[in-house]
Amino acid sequence: MTTKTSTMKSFKSLLLTIFTSAIVLMSCKNEDKKKEVEMTAPILKEENVIYEDDGLSMNGFVVYDENIKGARPAVFIIHEWWGLSDYTKMRARELAKLGYIAMAIDLYGGGKQADNPATAQELATPFYENNSKCVTRFVAAENLLKKYPQMDSTKVAAIGYCFGGTQVLNLALYGLPLKGVVSFHGGLETYPASIGLTNAQILICHGEADSFVPESQVVQFKAMMDSAKIPYQFKSYKDATHAFTNPDATASGEKFKIPIKYNAAADTASWNDMKDFFEKTFK
Repeated sequence: MTTKTSTMKSFKSLLLTIFTSAIVLMSCKNEDKKKEVEMTAPILKEENVIYEDDGLSMNGFVVYDENIKGARPAVFIIHEWWGLSDYTKMRARELAKLGYIAMAIDLYGGGKQADNPATAQELATPFYENNSKCVTRFVAAENLLKKYPQMDSTKVAAIGYCFGGTQVLNLALYGLPLKGVVSFHGGLETYPASIGLTNAQILICHGEADSFVPESQVVQFKAMMDSAKIPYQFKSYKDATHAFTNPDATASGEKFKIPIKYNAAADTASWNDMKDFFEKTFK
């Protein structure tokens, strides 16, 4: 009986040891997984920067993931006609999470922002009247970002929203050495296209219900691009109006009685289209 009791105790002790070891092993594995997640989750480094163009001071915003080592592609963001806002900075952060170094450009200078359509139109008009104005402002921002070791200066792209969408198309049509540009609900009355001048890949994300960019403007733009033999991708999204990517658009539309509205489905679809576009463009 004593022998049996001793054997049972030894067996229970062995089971307890095995169980304890399993718990410790699982705990170690979970801790390793936690550390792995912590190491791979983006750690965003954000910087408000000041740069100049012809004596004008501009307030930009640079962001990148510190977990990524070495140079990576750079994506510039040109704001809506409201000016460089929190929305634009949010997009810069999202690009940084994708592995890019991103810079939101202050195209107007001095951090100017409009709080109504009349002021926004006043700030944007000089860029519509003189398409080259955006080029010098962009180059000034690019020269600043080139000082960052995180930037691969051979892989540069730009995206823009509404007013900014038009401007990034102008940058491509001017022949700037960009890998690609993406216009989100941007106007399509651009700098004239010329054969052999544009090397950038181009993606246009357009809302089918955008009354600011009517079908006649779409047809004219496509005809111009086809005539100049410039390849481009044109994506359109059902029921999407102007400014469809901006969650604040609905409130602004109601406040100022203008036909703009946020469309979550189109926002997600166009962002995914951009991601696919950049994956291929930066190969």
